[in-house]
Amino acid sequence: MPKRITLKHIANTFGVSIATVSKALSDSYEISTSTKEKIVAYARANNYKSKSIDLSLLHKKTKTIGVIIPNIMNSFFAKVFVGIEAKANEHGYHLISCISNESYEKEVKTMELLKSDTLDGILISLAEETQVKQKYAHLKNAINEGVPVVMFDRVSEEINCDKVVVNDLEGAYHATKHLIQTGCKRVALISVIDNLSVGKLRVQGYKKALQEFKIPVEEKLIVRIGKHEDFDTVLKITLADKTIDGLLCLEESSAVNALQIIKHMQYNIPEDMSIACFTNGKMLQHLTPSISAISQHGKYIGETAAKLLIDRIENEDQNKPFETKVIKTSLIERQSTRKI
Repeated sequence: MPKRITLKHIANTFGVSIATVSKALSDSYEISTSTKEKIVAYARANNYKSKSIDLSLLHKKTKTIGVIIPNIMNSFFAKVFVGIEAKANEHGYHLISCISNESYEKEVKTMELLKSDTLDGILISLAEETQVKQKYAHLKNAINEGVPVVMFDRVSEEINCDKVVVNDLEGAYHATKHLIQTGCKRVALISVIDNLSVGKLRVQGYKKALQEFKIPVEEKLIVRIGKHEDFDTVLKITLADKTIDGLLCLEESSAVNALQIIKHMQYNIPEDMSIACFTNGKMLQHLTPSISAISQHGKYIGETAAKLLIDRIENEDQNKPFETKVIKTSLIERQSTRKI
């Protein structure tokens, strides 16, 4: 099977930029006739792209967006993708979706792959390893090469682009406040995402609520569980302190695991132990008892991010200032927390 060539391949062959190749294929007056003829002849000889792509190049748009998601098993990102797809379809855009699997190296390679194809822009939520390493050259390079990029949920302040973020600090603050107001005296925080920017913000929100109610912040109650630690063992050791009567879990799977352990330890929920968590996945409402959750409105985040990118792609003003949209959270009260 003959190898499919890309704009980047043609550009390297002739020692010109990708933009020059694109302009040559769209018969731009900016490119000399001799250069255009050589590039077009080479593209035809190598069966470059399809007629639909060639036609869209005439308008300098391919109506295709790349999406890089860190973890598709996370229900939040699944909801975000649903929102992205809905908004893209509404505006006639196609999606190329990729998963970094929380890997910096895979994220870099995926970004290079998407850049080498004919895309109008990229939506990305950073991999955990990328945030740990704090290496963002691949993103800066893409933006410097003129690729519109919108970051969502997990973002970096180092990158100058449009962003959509959740008010994670506010969400954790309201959840902790709810636990305290419903009678909890000592609330522990369970985090398996301490490496992520969102995890750090949620810890800040938890501390803010404690300070507001003049409850001392006890670092031993902020339980950070690493990937290579046994979650069950760490939580059982934590809950050996019988004075703990509330848990704030920073993501959904840790709340589900915690619920099973707490029930096994024969706590009554919510009388002896109340639980709240981030990410309002469908599973939480079907558990016994159902778990109170902070909804991040994932579908709306996806719609907002896609709309920002499409506006950026279709806006002729290259000097339009970048925006950061902040999405508020909502606390969904269920059986795992007491009523006020």
